[in-house]
Amino acid sequence: MERIDRNWTDILQELRVLQTGIQILTGFLLTLPFQPRFSDLSRTQVLIYLCLVVLSVLITALIMSMVVMHRTFFQRRIKPELVRNSDILLRVTIMLVGLTLIGTLGLVFDLVLGSGKGAIAGVGFAVILIFLWVVLPFGIRRRALLHRRRR
Repeated sequence: MERIDRNWTDILQELRVLQTGIQILTGFLLTLPFQPRFSDLSRTQVLIYLCLVVLSVLITALIMSMVVMHRTFFQRRIKPELVRNSDILLRVTIMLVGLTLIGTLGLVFDLVLGSGKGAIAGVGFAVILIFLWVVLPFGIRRRALLHRRRR
């Protein structure tokens, strides 16, 4: 049970980081239609923008769903299920955050430098995220496991 409590505490810390970041990004996205240049956006740019708003709001809903689950499961002695399901939701949330970051960066570059530059920036950032969020952690984990086996 102590391990489950530690896992839940870790999840809460990760949620706090994600929540702050996504709140800032959502706030930024929600102000864009009120900017004078918004009417100059192409149909594709507006569609990308709307997709980013939906993703951002969906991420907020996913983060909040873990809080709702905690409230629903409170004192019902089913914390392992809470941790297991929150872990799944958190993994999905992180993936959606990545897509939202890539899309936002691509849209900003598209608006400032043109569509070709926006696509290049988005793809370039996707490669960086894959390295930072997939390749690097798995590489570190692999080295740690190999080091542990040698002992």
